[in-house]
Amino acid sequence: MLRELELLDGSPVVKSYEILDYKEGESFYFLKIKAVLVDGSALHIREFVSEEEYNYSFQWQRNGNLIIRWDNAPHHRGIETFPHHKHVGSKDNVQPSKEISLEDILGIIEEKIKPSSSASSHLC
Repeated sequence: MLRELELLDGSPVVKSYEILDYKEGESFYFLKIKAVLVDGSALHIREFVSEEEYNYSFQWQRNGNLIIRWDNAPHHRGIETFPHHKHVGSKDNVQPSKEISLEDILGIIEEKIKPSSSASSHLC
């Protein structure tokens, strides 16, 4: 199983996910997934991985509104972390970002969303 699916299966904030596209060749794979999170928000995942390239876009949104999108599309040359960057709150608010993976993204989201099951177990 792909590492990405193991990460999604093991994350406490992922309610469900759907593989929208998957292609693989001898030395690459392309993956597109939509994950529904426990708070009702969604994470759209797109990765192209080969020995020479790693292209990614991780878009976290709620009700169609952008929360954060991390990507490495080479179109913001003025950012010091080019091509890695993030869009915070809107596509026009571009900020520096390091190269990032799905594991990193899930860690960030897990810090911001605490699954409701842990909160309900402390009601006494």
